[in-house]
Amino acid sequence: MLELFKAIGLGLVVILPLANPLTTVALFLGLAGDMNFQERNRQALQASIYVFLIMMVAWYAGNAVLHTFGISIPGLRMAGGLIVAFIGFRMLFPAKPVGHSVEAEHKQDEIDASVQRETVNIAFVPLAMPSTAGPGTIAMIISSASTVKSGVDFSAWVIAVAPVLTFLAVAVILWISLRSSGAIMKLVGKGGIEAISRLMGFLLVCMGVQFVINGVLEVVRTYH
Repeated sequence: MLELFKAIGLGLVVILPLANPLTTVALFLGLAGDMNFQERNRQALQASIYVFLIMMVAWYAGNAVLHTFGISIPGLRMAGGLIVAFIGFRMLFPAKPVGHSVEAEHKQDEIDASVQRETVNIAFVPLAMPSTAGPGTIAMIISSASTVKSGVDFSAWVIAVAPVLTFLAVAVILWISLRSSGAIMKLVGKGGIEAISRLMGFLLVCMGVQFVINGVLEVVRTYH
């Protein structure tokens, strides 16, 4: 059981800086301003479910996609590292405020155009993807699924159970964050969210560089 908690903790440490729920909270507040309380809660629940499903598909079907397109694990690791580092640099030195991504602006246009009509769904795009389960998160999950070995890193039953519980924990954390988005924004403030975002950005740059190093070392070992 201790091994299971260790695996889940390790998974959360790796995924949460990439998922960055606080950034999603700020985006949610910017896009859901005209929604009533019930609709905001519904969108928060849907976004969390979508994030869980995306991560599960990446873990269990990611390798099949790699084999289909002939992508090697070192190639994935280096590409994922570059994506993660790029995301980290954007968080460290944001060119635009949170909520001004292409996806967010597109959704904002939809919301503005439908003020008197039905509510636009923002749960999948941009809250679930690319804000939470973006390319960096997906690349990390696929890479981890390819490198974690049963009996070497963790027991077989831990590897079977831990990913599901880890992704569920990330989804629950996101759901709680979105449900209490107003309180979090008041407590932390815009400056606090930006500071946390920059700190996570620095961690992502470090992680991305390490992914690239690991990928290069793996290529060297393979062809040495």
